[in-house]
Amino acid sequence: MPEYLCAAELIDLARRAETASPAACACTKTSLVGWQSQPVSLDEAQLREIATLLPPDDPEPSFAEYLPGKVKYWSPDAPIAPRYFPYNRCGIWECRHCGRLYLRYTEGGGYFVDRRIRALDSALIEDVPIQD
Repeated sequence: MPEYLCAAELIDLARRAETASPAACACTKTSLVGWQSQPVSLDEAQLREIATLLPPDDPEPSFAEYLPGKVKYWSPDAPIAPRYFPYNRCGIWECRHCGRLYLRYTEGGGYFVDRRIRALDSALIEDVPIQD
């Protein structure tokens, strides 16, 4: 079971990975700065789950989204708010070759299942409490 990270731990992990000077890698063939359906060009075996944002004491995290202003879910500058959907259902995955970090979760709809992925960017992480 991957270790749960709070927002502060996530920021620290992301900053460490960003300063590691990653090499050129196949994991960057497609830009993943905003949420994307996982591209077929990304080899699943290249990634390993290293942590989770799914709270261990909350079997059904909130579906509330944090999208301030006119920011959209798919926007590259949308905040990463770990207490909000979809981040509160994400695993943190690391590329085995270059060390880049990604957020991943599975979106399930009435007729589909879609594995989604987004590059982790420490500058976008916001620790925002859930509004009731």
